[in-house]
Amino acid sequence: MLTKILTFFEQKLLPGAADTEEGTTYRLRLAVAALLLEMTRMDDEVRPEECRVVESAIRDHFGLTAEAAQELMGLAADERRDATDYFQFTSLINKHYTAGQRTQLVEHLWRIAYADERLHRYEEHLVRKLAQLLHVPHGAFIAAKHRGKGEDSGS
Repeated sequence: MLTKILTFFEQKLLPGAADTEEGTTYRLRLAVAALLLEMTRMDDEVRPEECRVVESAIRDHFGLTAEAAQELMGLAADERRDATDYFQFTSLINKHYTAGQRTQLVEHLWRIAYADERLHRYEEHLVRKLAQLLHVPHGAFIAAKHRGKGEDSGS
């Protein structure tokens, strides 16, 4: 799996960057994409509207083309499937993301959860669990939830 990921980064995004700062950036992108994709699977039915929100978040957040976003999503899906827990993703994100970036990730998770206009209890559980692993304070978590749902959070 790691070879496939490194090949993607070297061939498609930035040749020779696998062991550099740019390589770390791409591993972060993979971790974020894997967590976003995990949210689509929480209610046992991956819906097209959820996938569109994931692709949009990846494209907007990382400034990728549609083709690069789709490839990253494919690699992230493989990585997510092979993962035994969320620590491999959240630890990398915690190491390199600011508190604001981690809160923004939680907001993206809420947007995916609400994409089908129904919040499943497993979706809510996953966002709460990931917010805790990402050390997002409760107040920021609640504000992200309101923004993710499309409500004014008062800020």
